[in-house]
Amino acid sequence: MERMKISTNAEVLREAVNNIAVVDAHAHNLVPLDSKFPFIQCFTEAQGEATEDVPHTLSFKRSIRDIAKLYNCATTLEAVEKCRSFLGLETMCSKCFSAANISAVLMDDGIHIDKMYNIHWHKNHLPVVGRILRIETVAEEILSGDPPDGTTWMLGDFTNLFLSKLKSLSKDVVGFKSIAAYRSGLNINPLVTSEEADDGLHKDLHASVPIRISNKNFVDYIFTRSLEVAASSDLPMQIHTGFGDTDLDLRLANPLHLRPFLEDDRFKNCRIVLLHASYPYSKEASYLASVYPQVFLDFGLAIPKLSVHGMCSAVKELLELAPLNKVMFSTDGYAFPETFYLGTKWAREVITSVLLDACDGGDLSIQEAIEAAHKILRGNAINFYKLDEDTTQIMKSKAVNVAADSHTQYLEMKEGKPKLIRLLWVDSSGQQRCRVVPENRFYQVVRDHGVGITCSCMAMTSFTDSPAEGSHLTAVGEIRLMPDISTLCCIPWSDQEKMVLVDMHSTPGQPWDYCPRTTLRRIATKLEEEFGLVVNAGFESEFYLLRREDNNNWTAIDSTSYCSAAAFDGASPVLLEVLKALQSMHISVEQLHAEAGDGQFEVALGYSSCVCAADNLVFLREAVRAVANKNSLRATFLPKYFPMDVGSGCHVHLSLWKDGKNKFMAEDESVMRYGMSKIGEEFMAGVFHHLPSIMAFTTPLPNSYDRLQPNTWSGAYHCWGRENREAPIRTACPPGISSGVVSNFEIKAFDGCANPYLGLAAIIAAGMDGLQKHLILPEPIASNPADLKEGTVHRLPKSLDEAVIALKKNEVLKRLLGDKLVGVVIAVREAEIQNQANNPALVNDLINRY
Repeated sequence: MERMKISTNAEVLREAVNNIAVVDAHAHNLVPLDSKFPFIQCFTEAQGEATEDVPHTLSFKRSIRDIAKLYNCATTLEAVEKCRSFLGLETMCSKCFSAANISAVLMDDGIHIDKMYNIHWHKNHLPVVGRILRIETVAEEILSGDPPDGTTWMLGDFTNLFLSKLKSLSKDVVGFKSIAAYRSGLNINPLVTSEEADDGLHKDLHASVPIRISNKNFVDYIFTRSLEVAASSDLPMQIHTGFGDTDLDLRLANPLHLRPFLEDDRFKNCRIVLLHASYPYSKEASYLASVYPQVFLDFGLAIPKLSVHGMCSAVKELLELAPLNKVMFSTDGYAFPETFYLGTKWAREVITSVLLDACDGGDLSIQEAIEAAHKILRGNAINFYKLDEDTTQIMKSKAVNVAADSHTQYLEMKEGKPKLIRLLWVDSSGQQRCRVVPENRFYQVVRDHGVGITCSCMAMTSFTDSPAEGSHLTAVGEIRLMPDISTLCCIPWSDQEKMVLVDMHSTPGQPWDYCPRTTLRRIATKLEEEFGLVVNAGFESEFYLLRREDNNNWTAIDSTSYCSAAAFDGASPVLLEVLKALQSMHISVEQLHAEAGDGQFEVALGYSSCVCAADNLVFLREAVRAVANKNSLRATFLPKYFPMDVGSGCHVHLSLWKDGKNKFMAEDESVMRYGMSKIGEEFMAGVFHHLPSIMAFTTPLPNSYDRLQPNTWSGAYHCWGRENREAPIRTACPPGISSGVVSNFEIKAFDGCANPYLGLAAIIAAGMDGLQKHLILPEPIASNPADLKEGTVHRLPKSLDEAVIALKKNEVLKRLLGDKLVGVVIAVREAEIQNQANNPALVNDLINRY
């Protein structure tokens, strides 16, 4: 009985720890695959010739096995490096961050690594990114510039600029950081004089180019003045303590050297966190945290760089005296996404082991251990860094469970209340499908190894669940549906279910050529690597709400007009529940309204990075259909359900971003063309040029072309316009944008039957071609193109057959998207064309699928 209790405690604690969406409180920037920073640095602080012995360390042998298992490759450094090259950074980030279940990263971007990405890049690849400001880097950047008087730097001039810079940046960061330990040690003099600092400044100015601050007096002065700003701004200060590379004198990295600052009345209210478990001075750090209220601890780097025994010992030493609410997790991840994965994986293992020992020894109950784990891995960082309410809410949305629920969920499972997890994907025909597994099976097997499914799943059509002829995908062969843990969420309309989006792998760790999500991710990465641009997208999804008549036919729930208040009144219970569901999944909704058709409505989503935008659209479709069904209604996104009423589109708004700035907009109004930048015009010109071929992806059914008719605001002609809703491509100037400037463009030739990943991938590929060839736009159309003289503008494809013919001729999209994938899309579309010819009355069948 006692053994069973211990086993149960271990299972409960382990499940609770594994389900925490951690906050990584200290990390650094990633680098591209072609960076000169060697991958061996993933495993060590050693440099130069010393790295030759790294493969003989315990942490390397353990870590290379962990990475090889994650990537499903051989357990050698060479095999892992080869696999990394094959996967690419985007896929590695997805795998590592999903497996790590990191909800937020606080990033010190003051480090210098070859070709490292800036912090804005990371904001498109992680749920939440906060910035940690390294004070020495700020000082060096100032001194690398010209002095105010144009002659030589004086301490007063430097101090004014330095303090001004810190204060202005303090609004945009979550904390400061010092690497004084690397420069002159932690025996910092809080009473350093201006004369001593001025002398140190000039010695550093003449010591090296580029400047590297290392004079002790000047380092002490910078640290002291920064701590003053931190105290006045209510920002914490991270301090490197303990081990590092050979640039550091380990004897001077003992945190006990900081006692003069801790005793100084000026800084008693300044929150300080000692990084890296202060290893090998973990006991000293624990003591300081126990007697000084302003001292907190962080154990990143010690985990995972030490042996398993060393990691457990270091954390145990921290917890000997330190309060549980003062110890925090970080990965100290840098350069490689694997460092984030390893840091998180082993933090969970070590915390579980250490807290179980505390339970066994009588220090903690199992519930107290669960609460402690949640504090250490998540809660303490949220409180310590005073993250704002919006950020906290975003992070909570990524958590699978909170600690308080873990024990209850475990008991529910034991008491016969299983939960199910749906694995969602969208096939080539745009249908959303799922496999379902019990929750315990998901965490035991599926999360790491996926679910097997036939290769033909990506060649099925809207009318039959068998592969299209000519797709070359048959009943022979199997792929893996690999869950993207970052998308796992509770299903708001089904209490005992969750859902997660999947990527398709030929084997775990090896993306399949036909995977829509991987294709979009790959194209987006290519755009960023080649042009430094990120595409943000936001969808406007139109749909009909139908009710069943006595004769079993479906009819619209109302017969009202565009933006009708009465229509909204009638549908508000459904729309409110849809809104609540989307908000619970932290999907931004900007507008809801009644559309022009009888029983037709629109939900406009906020913009986000392209993969996230496609994910959000998939979840929106799930929510609308499920909530309608719950209310005995039918929701359909079919482009043309009622022959005599307006069709339903899924318009997408697109913009280009770089370093957090909208690069689609014109920056200089005096030289702008059409209100957009040159980059914006070239990208949009590529989309315009390839639009007929793109439509094979974005308007994928014969029914789609019943919607694309003149005078219906659907965009039937090959043209573009400024705020012209009869054009298939429209530039937009929403509220808050300067007059004459456009912030994004809308594509109307996109509907609710399209696979959003494939549609966006085709659009981005076309835009890349425009950038590569410096294409330009024709003149915009400022009126209804249907009213223009014949031949002025031409019709877009009037049938799916015409769009497929255009795609067959399009070598650019084949090259960028992949011949195999485009071949399957063509085969599926041709099957749809043939089926429509043989069965013209298909609408009632299609509303069951779209």
